[in-house]
Amino acid sequence: MTRLRVDDSASVPDGVEVWPLYDAVFADHPDLASWREGVWDRHRVRDGFRLARAHRDDELVGFAYGYTGEPGQWWTDQARGVLPPEVADRWVGGHFELVSVGVASSARGCGVGRELVRSLCRDLPHERLLLMTTADPADPARRLYDSEGWRVLGRGIGSATVIMGRLGDGAVLS
Repeated sequence: MTRLRVDDSASVPDGVEVWPLYDAVFADHPDLASWREGVWDRHRVRDGFRLARAHRDDELVGFAYGYTGEPGQWWTDQARGVLPPEVADRWVGGHFELVSVGVASSARGCGVGRELVRSLCRDLPHERLLLMTTADPADPARRLYDSEGWRVLGRGIGSATVIMGRLGDGAVLS
């Protein structure tokens, strides 16, 4: 049985718990210290930060996190630069940015990622939600987002990625 928990804020010890799984899934930082300095400690203090975690017994098998994207943040500014201006004006700034979803290989294909995304995005005050993922429609992450109502808004930052958007629960864009 998988147990989910969503927190509106996260501490340094939460990052220490998430790090081994983050590293196993993404392997894009050499160690905990560089990940904390470059990512976690900057992200966890942003407005609207939320962290969802999935545990099987006492083992962390999945996590997802995001926060409110605002001008002046690296990803938000980059997204504004690559999306068509009319799309960027409509979607970027004040959005919820789904930053990262990671699931242990032993828990993939069991709905953990889907439940993490749903839990993290449930009852957000934001009317627009954004993320960046692979451009490959056959990729499992991309299939998950497609099936949850996310739609491609334009190319992403870097090669072979897209930016996807979805309206928040009950939101209607004018």
